[in-house]
Amino acid sequence: MLMSDYQIEVRERKAQQDTETGNRKNAFVRVDRTSTATNQTMKKSNSRKTIELLHRREAPLATPTDLTRSATKDIAGAMNAILADVFALYLKTKNFHWHMSGPHFRDYHLLLDEHSDQLFAMTDPIAERIRKLGGLTIKSIGHIARLQRVLDNDADYVDPSDIIAELAEDNQTLAARLREAHNVCDEHRDVATASLIEVWIDETERRTWFLSEIKRGKQ
Repeated sequence: MLMSDYQIEVRERKAQQDTETGNRKNAFVRVDRTSTATNQTMKKSNSRKTIELLHRREAPLATPTDLTRSATKDIAGAMNAILADVFALYLKTKNFHWHMSGPHFRDYHLLLDEHSDQLFAMTDPIAERIRKLGGLTIKSIGHIARLQRVLDNDADYVDPSDIIAELAEDNQTLAARLREAHNVCDEHRDVATASLIEVWIDETERRTWFLSEIKRGKQ
């Protein structure tokens, strides 16, 4: 059966429409596949970034060092205890400086101010040395209270001679504990921390010497 020109034209238009529809579908599929692949790549990238972020949040404040993890732990533990003692002795010395009385007020007041300045000057180098090794250091007054071995003295009044004697004993004990910390550093070949401790021992022994000589004159 022969088709008319009109039927032929209709069939050709339909074929063309079918072809265009197919092309659009293929283009949509390609776009969809590209979009899916892009989304998958972005998800993988975001997943990696999320994992890295979580790792950074959960990881300790590690600092590169050639010391072993156990060495860092031992040295940080010893030095944090020293730091707590130094803070406690600083405040104790400052307390006695503020509440000094008696005929030797001016001399003792100025001496204890000098001693407290020395003690406070130790705190930042100790804390930063611990951080340089990758350890964590003191975070609060409560943290100091948990670690300190120096006894507080909250009495309303302490006789000047008792103040001198108590501080002489505290500084002597601090020197001994600094030597113990030095031994820990020697064990792990941490010469940098050990060299700082040697200076602090000398300063502490000087304070002990001055206080002990004043105490001797009172006996």
